[in-house]
Amino acid sequence: MNKQSIYGLTLEQLTAWLLEYGHKRFRATQVWDWLYRKRITNFAEMLDVNKECVLLLADHFVIDTMEEHVKQESEDGTIKFLFRLKDGNLIETVLMRQKYGLSVCVTTQVGCNIGCSFCASGLLAKSRDLSSGEIVEQIMKVQLYLDTVNPEHKVTHVVVMGIGEPFDNFTNLLNFLTIIKDHKGLAIAGRGITVSTSGLADKIVEFADANMQVNLAVSLHAPNNELRTRIMKINRAIPIEKLMSAIDYYLEKSNRRITFEYILMKDVNDGREHALELAELIGHRRQLVNVNLIPYNPVDEHSQYQRSELESIRAFFDTLKKQDVSVSTRLEHGVDIDAACGQLRSKQIKKSKENSLTKDSMVAG
Repeated sequence: MNKQSIYGLTLEQLTAWLLEYGHKRFRATQVWDWLYRKRITNFAEMLDVNKECVLLLADHFVIDTMEEHVKQESEDGTIKFLFRLKDGNLIETVLMRQKYGLSVCVTTQVGCNIGCSFCASGLLAKSRDLSSGEIVEQIMKVQLYLDTVNPEHKVTHVVVMGIGEPFDNFTNLLNFLTIIKDHKGLAIAGRGITVSTSGLADKIVEFADANMQVNLAVSLHAPNNELRTRIMKINRAIPIEKLMSAIDYYLEKSNRRITFEYILMKDVNDGREHALELAELIGHRRQLVNVNLIPYNPVDEHSQYQRSELESIRAFFDTLKKQDVSVSTRLEHGVDIDAACGQLRSKQIKKSKENSLTKDSMVAG
């Protein structure tokens, strides 16, 4: 039997499952507490849960579905984990130490099909979605690591900005958010969670209707269709007009601020004319929009793109400010440890292929 991750069940789903097998409702709360508060790694460690229930859970579920393959630690304290899944696939998860707490960036897919021309994540096409349990387990792996360093340290913030397009794995994303927000478990506040999308308009509308009460960021990176299509092929299917219509629906439905992520690339999208065009695009939405400027992390395979000069970043920032647009610049983390999303995974897979070819040539020789 192919067992699923216990982390993939919400408390409501776990309760319903145990009730179906004849157990009392309180058993689910007990199990939940052992998983997320006491953070056991083996069902047998649940000391106050009766043996019948423990055996039932162990027969149908697993706790551990991934192992640490590589761990890189930056001088600034950022840690990038490369996890190997049960099927051999590799995913990245990043722990960032912020002034406001400990933040974890999670991956939602193995590979990515969005195909942004500047991004390391899209170097390898998507092979599958992660289950909600696999997404939750990334948080748990990082928290278990923190427990060994300092039991007082807790994950307080989550960004869904790792490998993959979260809205292309929509159902599992919503399950994941429900699980990590649950006040009886990890209890991560909605205001401390940000989901990033490349701009799947229909899913932005669905996300508004789902009322998850978390933050939304949209990877915009260009103020017009011609430029955005050139660097983000998704814009061919979902042009800026359709995207902004979905954003308007989201803003009206949720009354929550939205962030436009804007990676600055030298002589591509970092001119004063681009800043003015971006301000015009934002238009009447100024009160509910913040632009987050991101210095580009160069990727070997995308050598046509370079990081904007500091003067250009400052000029872009100042131009938006003068247009009464709320703007911030992302604090960089882990620039010395394959900082670009998907970069470590891509390098490890490339290295593995090179080693395999070397072995094959030695055998052939």
